[in-house]
Amino acid sequence: MKTIAQPPFDIVTEPASEELLEVSRRELRETPEVREQAIKQLRELLHNATDLNYADDDDFLLIFLRPCHFYPDSALKMMRRIADFKKNNYPLMHNLTPEDEKLSFVDHKIVNVLTNRDKKGRRILIVSCGAVWDPKAVTAEKLFRMFYLVHLVAQLEPATQINGVVIVMDFEGLGLKQVRGLSPSFSKLLLTFLQEAVPLRMKEFHILKQPYIFNMVWTLFKPFIGDKLKKRLYFHGNDMKKLHMHIDPADLPKNYGGTRPALDYGSREWYPCIEKYTEHFHRWNHYGYAAGP
Repeated sequence: MKTIAQPPFDIVTEPASEELLEVSRRELRETPEVREQAIKQLRELLHNATDLNYADDDDFLLIFLRPCHFYPDSALKMMRRIADFKKNNYPLMHNLTPEDEKLSFVDHKIVNVLTNRDKKGRRILIVSCGAVWDPKAVTAEKLFRMFYLVHLVAQLEPATQINGVVIVMDFEGLGLKQVRGLSPSFSKLLLTFLQEAVPLRMKEFHILKQPYIFNMVWTLFKPFIGDKLKKRLYFHGNDMKKLHMHIDPADLPKNYGGTRPALDYGSREWYPCIEKYTEHFHRWNHYGYAAGP
């Protein structure tokens, strides 16, 4: 199947190419037979789980089956964890739409997605939570809601479902006002979300350009980090060569020692893509426990 070119600030929602399906076969057990059987079993499990409310079309179920290596029981458990997370954080996410955080995306440069994938086909999310971030203008709760909206768009891409995502946290210029913004409750919220309620393959987390004061942040985050995440978490400081051991410099902008041009775009440019999939957000807002919160 011919690879479909990707517009600069949009996702690719076309069915997975033969090349992608071969990756999924090797890494996720995906074959036509396994896929068909797993979709059928998950649909049955979902119908029997009368306390849950989710769509059951094939493409939607694949969002959960791919990160769970096509084990239907594991996919259902993930759907239940997501329902729990939504219930436990109801005021924060109730009826959330892109419009609610439009100013956070358009007026600030905190969350960005590289337009290119790396050589492993992974999406790279860059979060600038140092001096660039003004916690008074974009509170920690708003920052989380931006992550949440971005992940809902990412899950619609077959290539991202299969290859996964890499998160880069850039702490350049981190100061006390940012540290104060990263409260223990926010730390727990974010790490619970990333580790329990994201139906994506979270491949790597890279911490960059962190100053000494970052130790205060790490003290908040550390208690909530599980063994699986610890194995995927890397600290590089200003040593971009260490980052390049995981991501080829040919896939990185100049800002991170890469050979691509320095970043001249951000969440302002990506916002129309997020807004484009508003209908997906509306549907997602109704998923979870059938009885609501």
